[in-house]
Amino acid sequence: MNSLIDRRLNGRNKSAVNRERFLRRYKDQIRKAVHGMIRDRSIQDMDQGGEINLPARDISEPTFRHGSGGDRELVHPGNREFAKGDTFDRPQGGQGEGGSEPGEGESVDQFTFSLSRAEFLNLFFEDLELPHLARNQLGEVSQKKWQRAGYTTTGSPSMLSISRTLKSSLARRVALSVKARADLEDAEKALADAQAAGAPAARIQELEQDVEDCRERLARVPFLDDLDLRYRNRVSVAIPMARAVMFCLMDVSGSMDEGKKDLAKRFFTLLYLFLSRKYEHVDLVFIRHTDNAEEVDEQTFFYDPKSGGTIVLSALELMREILEKRYPPAAWNVYAAQASDGDSFGADAGKSARFLAEHLLPSTRYFAYIEIPDSQEARKSSLWAEYEQKLEPHFVMRRICDRGEIFPVFHDLFKKETA
Repeated sequence: MNSLIDRRLNGRNKSAVNRERFLRRYKDQIRKAVHGMIRDRSIQDMDQGGEINLPARDISEPTFRHGSGGDRELVHPGNREFAKGDTFDRPQGGQGEGGSEPGEGESVDQFTFSLSRAEFLNLFFEDLELPHLARNQLGEVSQKKWQRAGYTTTGSPSMLSISRTLKSSLARRVALSVKARADLEDAEKALADAQAAGAPAARIQELEQDVEDCRERLARVPFLDDLDLRYRNRVSVAIPMARAVMFCLMDVSGSMDEGKKDLAKRFFTLLYLFLSRKYEHVDLVFIRHTDNAEEVDEQTFFYDPKSGGTIVLSALELMREILEKRYPPAAWNVYAAQASDGDSFGADAGKSARFLAEHLLPSTRYFAYIEIPDSQEARKSSLWAEYEQKLEPHFVMRRICDRGEIFPVFHDLFKKETA
């Protein structure tokens, strides 16, 4: 029974080669369309890929057309109502899909193209980079990877190397047939000389038998033998990995209403998507705080309701405690982002700023503080004023008031560093 195995790289009714060529040729137009989707899509839906619209004029190419002139013969259908020279009235407008009223404004022909999730994220985060990414530490060996390690004489049929097997077979056949071919050439030459010299029939018959024996010996060398089989060999090797941990700190006190929490959630969602592309291994730690801090999972961090007072210092102390227990800075690249409305109780702002500068900033690669005030005109909070005195190259502060500012702020925080 014969079996057909489809090993084509492209799926049925698809062309990966043409798709890659289109993405490469119109990358600028596609990138512009992807960034334009920010206005129409929520941050939480950014990783879904989807369809984009490109103006047809941006992807038009020169084409050959038949111009006017020259000798042309055209055949038109006839009719029974009009003859040559007749005139007829202009047709009146009907009630079609467009309605009886003429349209207004300008329209642009568009070409729709669908992007996968991976293609969308690559274009969306193309010009962003984690600060100080080049200084990643190589942590302990914590992952095994398979890599090629030459060839072996045993293995599964799926790992059989056809080209290497045929080369081995050819080398074996050449080595085993050298003497047989030499004997065959000598026997054929002796037979030809005997026939030319008019040797007796018995002698000629004996030489013919020698030629036949040499040919049989040569034919007994198999084309393929078990010794020729070569299989691709893969071994498991330990790969040192660059490890990172991202701390997400959010104020969930009573002053942080649902709108402010939603902005913080969207900012952290962007961080999650971005980090998942930049590191093979990254840990996310979610810390929420009111008058006390607690480490929670992602679902609880984003969606579990809680309210209370505000003590920022409790979250910073918990972050330090987690760093000392699980993520020593000597082995991990530490990044942190804090979202708050800036309200702080009593002397908490000053204590938090001092604790941050003395205990956390020396251990982190990058610390971003996002403040969500009630409006753009709102004065700076006490926490902002205290943090502002502790500014360092790897500590940044920004304010966000509405959804439209989230991606520009994120883009500014994680833009690529220039030499």
